[in-house]
Amino acid sequence: MRPSRSNKLPSPTLVRLPKRLLQPVPGSGTPRSVAPQLTNPPLDYTYDGSFEGLLTVLFQVYDQKAAPNSIQPVGAVQGGLFAQPISVETHETTAGRVWEGLLRYMDAEARTRLFHTFLSEQPDRELLIFRYANSAMRAGRDISENYADDTVRRIAGIAQQMYREKHRMEAFVRFEKTSDELFHATIEPDFDVLPLIAPHFTKRYADQRWLIFDKRRRYGLYYDLHRTDVVEFETAIPQRRTDISATVLDEREPLFKLLWQSYFDHVNIPERKNMKLHRRHMPLRYWRYLSEKQPRQQRFEPIKNKRPIG
Repeated sequence: MRPSRSNKLPSPTLVRLPKRLLQPVPGSGTPRSVAPQLTNPPLDYTYDGSFEGLLTVLFQVYDQKAAPNSIQPVGAVQGGLFAQPISVETHETTAGRVWEGLLRYMDAEARTRLFHTFLSEQPDRELLIFRYANSAMRAGRDISENYADDTVRRIAGIAQQMYREKHRMEAFVRFEKTSDELFHATIEPDFDVLPLIAPHFTKRYADQRWLIFDKRRRYGLYYDLHRTDVVEFETAIPQRRTDISATVLDEREPLFKLLWQSYFDHVNIPERKNMKLHRRHMPLRYWRYLSEKQPRQQRFEPIKNKRPIG
């Protein structure tokens, strides 16, 4: 395992803020400049797959005055027979200017939706973000409530999906303690939500070392009691099982798992069992990583001193 200063972990400015802190774009202040007309023939753009790289592409689109036919990560380029894509090198300073400049045309919450759209991994996410930003700059105002626009509706829907997935990951992560006092959890979310849940776990578990690994995307978050870093694994992790090897677990971990399962069983009320509602709030795809949903090593027996009231 090696730390990596990957751009997958955003700066605090890219994290959703409480609504009470999100102020509309003021009418005064820096004047909104009119976006250049894209008069040149459309081009195909490629970038390194990072959010900063995509922001740099947006800058190049207006610098070249050429709308994008496509915007694709380098590893997924599907070029035409004749046209060669324009490779755009990521510049963090330029990306920062674009990110801040978007606030001239939208509020912070609308801007954050663009970042969430990027994390959603939709096949056309890059063009969606371009179309939204371009429409806002052409309109000269925030268009986040213009639901007659297909792009606005899609980005709003994606943002809702990302919020639900983020909320579920914050609720369904189950840690296992290793022998070296590290709390480890494996997840496999539908979207790339690790950057969104990092602030929650950093604040809530600030007194312990932990690692959350996204099995599908092959990277994780590691907190060392001081800071949270993005980490990648140099060796492949076995795909057949979801558990880490029992040889590295704390000797009390089986007991903790048994206690949690016992608690879950005892607070359950069989007479109110509603599996349809249960699966709606806790989809089946999460069950493989939940301790309470694993096979019982010890048969459940109700507490003997329970007595009906009356």
